[in-house]
Amino acid sequence: MEPEDIGDELAEVLIGESQLRDRVRQLAAAIDADYDEPPLFVVVLKGAVMFLADLARDVPQSVEMDFMAVSSYGYGTQSSGVVRILKDLDLDIRGRHVLLVEDIIDSGLTLSWLLRNLSARGPASLEVCALLRKRDALQVDVDIRYVGFDIPNAFVVGYGLDHAEKYRNLRCIATLAPERLT
Repeated sequence: MEPEDIGDELAEVLIGESQLRDRVRQLAAAIDADYDEPPLFVVVLKGAVMFLADLARDVPQSVEMDFMAVSSYGYGTQSSGVVRILKDLDLDIRGRHVLLVEDIIDSGLTLSWLLRNLSARGPASLEVCALLRKRDALQVDVDIRYVGFDIPNAFVVGYGLDHAEKYRNLRCIATLAPERLT
């Protein structure tokens, strides 16, 4: 879906499709350079799926991945801070090098909880690759090894990120028109 397909539903395009593709290629190159063999990609559903698909295709080695689904938003626009596991990992991560792939780091509360949860499972290493980070919204200090873009503290959609399950297939990162956030 292109921005022009949804007309006045968007307020502003923050990151275009070509910028996304270029930065994802750079992140994949950095991951490839840092690991002798790719780590296990642990992907947080649903928002990180588009990012994962492009990132995994750009890593020049075979990658292994597993999926988690957690919820701290529901249908709202701000994290509740209460995290629920909706789908847990299928693979054992004990002794594995794990790269947690996230769509967006907002308050950092969900990520902090995920890192504690995964660390307790005994991985050899645990790093984070996030497409987006809102520095001004962070409430906890979290170490993120790979960051795609720092963005303003605004609610964004596209490239996997949604509002009430809509806009995930938008090919860019954009803010919604204010009347769409109600």
